[in-house]
Amino acid sequence: MIISRRALRRVAARAALSLGTVALMAGVLPASVQAQEIGLPIGTQAPTGELETLDGKTVNLSQYVGKTPVLMEFWAWWCPNCKQLEPAIKAAEKKYAGKVKFIGVAVSLRQPLARAKKYAEDHSLTMEVLYDRKGLISDAYHAVATSYIVVLDAKGKVVYTGLGGDQNIEAAIRKAL
Repeated sequence: MIISRRALRRVAARAALSLGTVALMAGVLPASVQAQEIGLPIGTQAPTGELETLDGKTVNLSQYVGKTPVLMEFWAWWCPNCKQLEPAIKAAEKKYAGKVKFIGVAVSLRQPLARAKKYAEDHSLTMEVLYDRKGLISDAYHAVATSYIVVLDAKGKVVYTGLGGDQNIEAAIRKAL
């Protein structure tokens, strides 16, 4: 069987996401990784690409990247660190309404679209939740585990990356404003 390079990158990205999440939960990684210890380098132009809405429609991140500051969280319903981040993200959404776009990228690892949708509804998530069915955006953003946050300024440049449930969301957003 011949496997394309793109397919191999997707498999490697999903394996890294899975291993990163397991390592974080097992305490091998610290509970919170400081900005720039993982992920896209600060100052990098953020990638764009297609994701799905929870209704199955296609949306491109280019609608947001480079238009307004963006906070993007790569999350899953089964992630305890993501649940820990929810109150801080919801508070920031209220405080920065109309100034910052909040996007939850639901990773597809052990998380079907229907489960991500149910969780978003049951927990009244107010950020726009998009589904990364193929893992391409998780790969492009170097998401090594769930609870990975990327903050972009209005020009679409990365100003913050972090991992874990106790990230300082407020400080991360201030870097983008």
